[in-house]
This record gives sequence, C-alpha cells and structure tokens, in this order.
Amino acid sequence: SQVYSDYFARVKDLVERASEKNQNKPVILVAHSFGGKVILGFVNWTPMAWRKKFIKHLVLVSPTPPEGFLGVLTSLTSGPSFLVPSVPPLLLRQMWRTFASTLLSLPSPMAFGHRPTVITNHKNYSAYDYKDLLPALGLNTEVVKRVLSMQLRIDPPMVPTTYLNGVGVKTPEQVVYREGNFDVAPEKVYGDGDGTMNFFSVLAFVKELSRQQQANIPFKFVAIANATHSDIVVQEHSLKKVMDVILEANH
Repeated sequence: SQVYSDYFARVKDLVERASEKNQNKPVILVAHSFGGKVILGFVNWTPMAWRKKFIKHLVLVSPTPPEGFLGVLTSLTSGPSFLVPSVPPLLLRQMWRTFASTLLSLPSPMAFGHRPTVITNHKNYSAYDYKDLLPALGLNTEVVKRVLSMQLRIDPPMVPTTYLNGVGVKTPEQVVYREGNFDVAPEKVYGDGDGTMNFFSVLAFVKELSRQQQANIPFKFVAIANATHSDIVVQEHSLKKVMDVILEANH
C-alpha cells in the first residue's frame, strides 16, 4: 500500500530525528488500538540493523490483533455504532464497508476456529465461512476474493516489547440474527476481553509475539483487570500501569 509506505517513511524520519535530538539514544514507541497494528507493521518494515540502533522498546497498548475481533464483523453486518454515536449504525454501514483496514481485522480461524460468529435460524457462519457470509451481506465477489486470499502472517518485532491489554470486561463474541435480517440490531453473546478485543484473540496474538523470546529478545504481557479498550489510557489505575512500563523501559 502506497499510503502505508508513505506513512512508514514519515514515522522512520520522526524516530531518527527524535533520536538525534536526544544524544542519539534509541526511542520508545508507544501505540494504542489500531495504532498498535500499524506500528507493528512499521517495525517489521524496517531493516533489523535499523531497529537495533533506533528502537529501545515497543509498548503495545490494547493493539488490534491480526487474529481479528468480533466488533469489526458486527460493524460490517449492521454498521458501526462507535464512529458517530448520534447517527444510526445502518446509515454508516456502506461507508464502513469501503475501509480496507476493516477486512484486515475480521475474526480469523487462528483465534476463532469453527465456532460460529454469526448465528441465524437458517445458517451459522464461522471464521471459515466468509465465502458464504460476505456475499450474503451484499459485498461483491472481488471483495470476497481479496479477503479469502489474505494470508495471516504475524512476525514478532524482534525488539524488546511489552503488551498491555484489559481483561474481565464483557465483550461480544457472537452475534445472533434470528431471521437472517442484517438490517436489524443483533442479539449478542458475551465472553471475556476489554469490551472490544476478544481475550482469546489477544492470547493468540501474545503467543505469536512471544516467539521472539526464543532469540533472547524480551517480551512481556500485562493483563489489566477491568480496563476497557478505550479507557485503558484514561483510567487512573490502568494508565499508571502503562506509564510504569514506559518508565521502566526508559530506566
């Protein structure tokens, strides 16, 4: 993507200038939510020698896991409820479906397996059934092919990394459209997570990132009880844990 390449080039320049202005010290990168997904892509885009020179620590705060989460799928079926709260989700659905980044965060088989994510009276759909579900939503076949052709690849950043995420918050993991009508709000079945990110998806992501420990590169996961996806960097008890990680990395 040219957009990503241009953005990565600007971030790379920012890191180098920040380092130069601080006695050529390596930097600490901190990213939240989709920013975590983007910054991980950025780090893996850079040469290994550059990472070793310029990145001291990577702090991922509730990053969007490549394994996906149910909220993205619900926004695809019924429209997003969080973009503009005063606007009915259905009115935003068509716009949401134009965002390529949403397709990259659909629930993946790696984390969700064969368990149904969308349930109707007539047919259930799992993370393996996008070839049936997406056309049922009215998405064109080219979009379906693009999603199905994506290969999930998760490379550890190979720099010291700390991953923080909320846990213990009711999080949707299945949606029910009893009559198969995607123009109505679904019933939701809840599990564990941070209110947005499903915890089993987070753990699958943690497992992949922790592979860098085999090369003796530090990785640590911190679960913060009752921290929601958005408020983890706002609530006093969770923000303190985030700041403690940054200060420890900077010690």
